[in-house]
Amino acid sequence: MAYWLFKSEPNTWSWDDQKKKGAKGEPWNGVRNYLANNNMKAMKKGDLGFFYHSVEEKRIVGIVRVIGEHRPDPTDEKGRFGLVDIEAVEDMPKPVSLADIKAEPRLSESMLLKMSRLSVQPVRDAEWKLICKMGGLKKAP
Repeated sequence: MAYWLFKSEPNTWSWDDQKKKGAKGEPWNGVRNYLANNNMKAMKKGDLGFFYHSVEEKRIVGIVRVIGEHRPDPTDEKGRFGLVDIEAVEDMPKPVSLADIKAEPRLSESMLLKMSRLSVQPVRDAEWKLICKMGGLKKAP
């Protein structure tokens, strides 16, 4: 299994919006960056990801699961980019802020800090476990 981070502007698509979709999930569309799209191409059903509120909040607020692998994004008129389907799994009991991540030396090489503008990015296993712990999860899913 691989781990990921999905960034969303909460005024456009929030964690509450994602949770309301339930088990049917929601297509993660609108990505227009080749590296982010390639990250989605690498995703497999069952992979997990952090749901990150960007812009003003800048914090991880939940965990999602990939339920549909990469396919063409119908919102892309040029047909260059794709999407994956994700479902909400659980709330992060204590949201983990960008400031918390920056303050943790073991996360200094994380993609979130190295490529802060990338909307869909990989998360290493050790980073996943540490952030889940920082977020108050008893056991990382």
